[in-house]
Amino acid sequence: MAPVTPPNRIRIGIIGGGLAGATLANALIQHPHLEIELFESAPEFSERGAAVGLAVNAQKALQQVIPSAQELLDKAGGVPMNCTRTVLGSGPDAGTLIFDLAGADPGKVIHRASLLRELLAPLPKEVLHANKKLTAINPKDGKGVEITFQDGSVEHFDAVIGADGIFSAVRKYVLQDVADEHAASPGGFWDCRNLVPFEKAKAALGEQYFEVDRQYGWLGDGAFIMHDILENRKMVQCVISPVETESPKDRKWPLTRELLNKTLVNWLDGPIAKGMIELCLDQADPYGYSQWDHKSTPTYANGHVCVIGDAAHATTPWQGSGASMAIEDAMVLGALFGKVTSSKDIPAAFKAYDIVRRPRCQRIIDSSRETGLIFCGRHKDIGLDPDKLRESIGSRWNFIFSLDMQAHKEEAINKLGELIGL
Repeated sequence: MAPVTPPNRIRIGIIGGGLAGATLANALIQHPHLEIELFESAPEFSERGAAVGLAVNAQKALQQVIPSAQELLDKAGGVPMNCTRTVLGSGPDAGTLIFDLAGADPGKVIHRASLLRELLAPLPKEVLHANKKLTAINPKDGKGVEITFQDGSVEHFDAVIGADGIFSAVRKYVLQDVADEHAASPGGFWDCRNLVPFEKAKAALGEQYFEVDRQYGWLGDGAFIMHDILENRKMVQCVISPVETESPKDRKWPLTRELLNKTLVNWLDGPIAKGMIELCLDQADPYGYSQWDHKSTPTYANGHVCVIGDAAHATTPWQGSGASMAIEDAMVLGALFGKVTSSKDIPAAFKAYDIVRRPRCQRIIDSSRETGLIFCGRHKDIGLDPDKLRESIGSRWNFIFSLDMQAHKEEAINKLGELIGL
């Protein structure tokens, strides 16, 4: 599949061609001494889901990976979140404004498929391989890794990086005997979503919610509702995300009007629920999806193999940080592999990545889960009291947004130096 690697070049296989894998490929391909191959198990490179939000930290990390990141995001149809308005959607205070968030560095909301398209565009076609399902990983006595695919093909790499999602095969290799103990599990919430034309959303929800390119979040009894504008005001993402009242039998199930009316029974007299139910059901095969996350992960790396993105740290979406964490991962690994000139130093590079990234990512996962309880009125100390909500929510994103990207990269590089004795 790939040409023989010249002496002193390091060959890296990336498993998973979604946003995490594509961003990582962009980070690594900039280094002339690295040779990468990107494998996707599906018949084509694609992304499930309507939209992804990239906050200021994600945009800064992407800028470190791709200097023309803002141009790339514009090509993908990214819409600035100039303001996020949070409102109560149920109960006696329904319609009460909790707060408006606006800043000099707004986040951007982007259609997932469009973002992936632009991330793949700079990559040489010969390094992109679809329909390649991983079946085995075998270490080769400290001399890299041999991987086998379902089609029978075998590849040898100096390093393998798993970006293969929440039920990652690479994660199972990394964690070995404790993989099941640390597998993803229900996070306590589920969601349904749809992408609808701008005019249809405006008609269903009310013109007053579309006068400004603003993301709306509605807090209420047992659920959270969100809508935001995408594709340069052509489309609107609609999301209903309730608390899970019992452990789900499946991660995905058919969505019905009866279920949504029952779930939002205390919302139906409010300003938003009825219109959102109509919009979420207005699709060929509506489904609900259980939100799962990783409660713990003892390591992201094992020898010449590591995991990134959802394979390493799947999270609930309450703080909009799933894609952001993956982009930060790619940035850090890109910086580390810029310093790795021998395959013998790859385990140290992966260990440095693990030391720097894992505490931050687990903190975000745990914070996100608690944020979901707050947004759904289920936090025992806060409930749906407007003043307590304002006090509790305002600062929850500070530690996420304030990361100094240059310092984060330098911390990883310094840790690598310590590990290899430089």
